[in-house]
Amino acid sequence: QVQLVESGGGSVQPGGSLRLSCTATGSIASILAMRWYRQAPGKQRESVAAISGVNSDVTSYAGSAKGRFTISRDLAKNTVYLQMNSLKPEATAVYYCNAVLRVLVTGQWSDYWGQGTQGTVSS
Repeated sequence: QVQLVESGGGSVQPGGSLRLSCTATGSIASILAMRWYRQAPGKQRESVAAISGVNSDVTSYAGSAKGRFTISRDLAKNTVYLQMNSLKPEATAVYYCNAVLRVLVTGQWSDYWGQGTQGTVSS
């Protein structure tokens, strides 16, 4: 049984910041990649940022996130973070964590999703 649990969502004013966390729990052998997605009402889920690599951290960002958001991870804690600065109302969405990881008991690589956490930017 593997679960991803997000935290750190909330409501901020425009220009404010949020720091999201996602922790993977269960019988995990290793984590290859972790990603953040978001979905606003009436819109499709979109990729925000990703971090991957076994021996090093390789990051990528959506165009709207570059210069504003920072993704990082602590593999010792099986945790990925998303620091979101200079937030605009358009960033209001449910943010989801995704991970590609290898399950310990079977050795299989699988894709997992968290339950989502709400981020709201308004005055």
